[in-house]
Amino acid sequence: MSLQDKAKAIAKNIEGKVQEAVGEITGDPQQKAEGKAKQVQAQAMNVVENAKDKVKNFIDKI
Repeated sequence: MSLQDKAKAIAKNIEGKVQEAVGEITGDPQQKAEGKAKQVQAQAMNVVENAKDKVKNFIDKI
């Protein structure tokens, strides 16, 4: 996983956590849901990048 992609995923996760917390504090279910969605998106970004790393490592071993 490149450092840039990892940083993007971390930033997206933090953004989602903050947005979810704001939604919780203000009682705004839409904000809360959008925050959770961003956290899921960050997890997906990590999964994709980890898969890329595994494929690259496999190819390098060949």
